[in-house]
Amino acid sequence: MTVLLEPAEMAQADALTIAAGTPGLTLMERAGTAVADAAARWPYPTRILVLCGPGNNGGDGFVAARILAQRGFTVRLALFGDMSALRGDAAHVAGRWRGAVERAQEVDFAACDLVIDALYGAGLARDLEGEARDLVERLAQSGRPIIAVDLPSGIDGRTGHVRGAAAPAIETVTFFRKKPGHLLMPGRAFCGRVRVADIGIADSVLDTLAPKAAINDPQAWGPAFPLPSVAGHKYGRGHAVVVSGGAWTAGAARLAARGALRAGAGLVTVACPESSRLVHAASYSALMARPMETAEDLVRLLADSRFRSVVVGPGLGDAAHARSLLEAAVGAERTIVVDADALTAYAGAPDALAVVLAPAAGAILTPHDGEFARLFDGTPDILDAPSKLERTRAAARRVGGVALLKGPDTVVAAPDGRATIAENAPPYLATAGAGDVLAGIAGGLLAQGMPVFEAASAAVWLHGEAAREAGPGLIADDLPDALRPVYSRLFADLEQAGETRRGGIR
Repeated sequence: MTVLLEPAEMAQADALTIAAGTPGLTLMERAGTAVADAAARWPYPTRILVLCGPGNNGGDGFVAARILAQRGFTVRLALFGDMSALRGDAAHVAGRWRGAVERAQEVDFAACDLVIDALYGAGLARDLEGEARDLVERLAQSGRPIIAVDLPSGIDGRTGHVRGAAAPAIETVTFFRKKPGHLLMPGRAFCGRVRVADIGIADSVLDTLAPKAAINDPQAWGPAFPLPSVAGHKYGRGHAVVVSGGAWTAGAARLAARGALRAGAGLVTVACPESSRLVHAASYSALMARPMETAEDLVRLLADSRFRSVVVGPGLGDAAHARSLLEAAVGAERTIVVDADALTAYAGAPDALAVVLAPAAGAILTPHDGEFARLFDGTPDILDAPSKLERTRAAARRVGGVALLKGPDTVVAAPDGRATIAENAPPYLATAGAGDVLAGIAGGLLAQGMPVFEAASAAVWLHGEAAREAGPGLIADDLPDALRPVYSRLFADLEQAGETRRGGIR
């Protein structure tokens, strides 16, 4: 997997590498060289200002400044703090700098063309105050392009939060692995393009660290993806059910059902009231519409063991009705996607929802921020968790299912702490009905037997890729059809990588 390392885990990776025989000074020289390489892509006679902080991030800046000066660039270096206060490797590399050292608080940004921000790195865990905050605010207002070392100064590498102030970079150079703050908003918006530099830390340290967070891409779930088999058939690809409301809100269920079909489910049935049955039957020829007025009707329908996944929530409306349908949909032989109105129906009652979902073969909850806040109202241990990543993990533990908290940085978390963070969602994905399609894609993958955490993560990635394929101006109706070219590329990549898992339901 393309794992993410929290700042504490990154510090441990450094320590393990040093203990194995690579001096910390060597790691700093390599990091500074990677930053210099990024800046050297700018043409002569770019005037470069390097802002150095009082710690190891500043040490990386001193190295970058020295190398860029050796390569012929006009380089100025400004330090926030005193040279005499530098310690360890940072003090050593600072001693190798032969140019002037300006006072960062007094630097003139108008006299440079490019700024290297080496003030504070991913480990910043407190708000910038006083002169440090004033400096970063001036940097943000300077209008100069910025290359950030590790993370833009002021961004918390664990949470992505702005710690008092931050200046947006056009490019960020980080080391070994990305950090959650590179993906979580608003940090992601400040990073620009993120380059991960190899500074000689062996991948084997990950075996010791055992990180549980990863970038949401096919490396995170590809081996579990249900590629079709030449010997397969539609029942082997699973039968998904989407529970629909009445005619006025049937569009949400139709979008979910189309998403499930395009995701690869062999069959998709919409369970719906008589008032919307003809709407569903006429809207998409591959869908089957079965009558369902009450929870008892849904229980009878789902007695057929071939129904392997159920999507409950889009367009259901009334909370009491939504609760009764969700309770009817849960069964030990079925996985379930809980979306929209089925989530709102349990506002302030996550423990009650956990009891309902306990008998299911697996569950995915798909709230946006508003639904999440309503569901977990009265649970400050979840709502006040330090980051979106930790909120989602806490929610998954509380409910006992996979939590999928939507947004430009959608987080998927399992009760055991595994998590993925998406980075591929384009801004035009924020449109009415897109979440219904996402719920359907997840249901379609579950119907094919994909494990719950992997299915939720894959659904999020596919959703984002479909939006990128459809392009600006998309509406939710475009997303299912846009999955076709996405699937073509994904299948080819997975087969080429040898991540082939053929056959029917596990």
